[in-house]
Parts: sequence; structure tokens; C-alpha cells
Amino acid sequence: MTVTEVFDDVAGLLAQMDPAKIVALKAPKTMAKRVEILVDKKKEGQISLEETSELERYLALDMLINLAKARAHRLLAA
Repeated sequence: MTVTEVFDDVAGLLAQMDPAKIVALKAPKTMAKRVEILVDKKKEGQISLEETSELERYLALDMLINLAKARAHRLLAA
């Protein structure tokens, strides 16, 4: 099983818990700001290894949430 398949399975489980709440999920403003800072640092070539790892974790979480939202939208439309 690939990481993408695992993310898809977990996203499906999350979506089934309460599709309406999953669709309404939004990242906290502080998290969004931190991601913006890290992306800017990466673009400027001034990001540390620790910050790169942090950014990758945020992006993985974002992918999981977006997958769950897509699944939730489909459940609500059915």
C-alpha cells in the first residue's frame, strides 16, 4: 500500500464521520501564516532543514484535509 492510498483511506474515514463538519474545516490563521512564511523562505533559498521538514508536514496535513473534504462533498451530494 502506498502513502497516497493510506491518505485516501484515512480521508474517507474522516469524511464519513461528519461530512458537513469536514467540508467546513479551515486551517487556523496562525498555521496559514506559518506556512506562508515557510514557503517564502523556501522561495528565497533561506529555509533550514528543520523548517523544510515542518513545511512538508503542513503540506501533508493539507493534502489529507483536502482529500477528506473531496470525499465529504461526494457523500453530501449523494
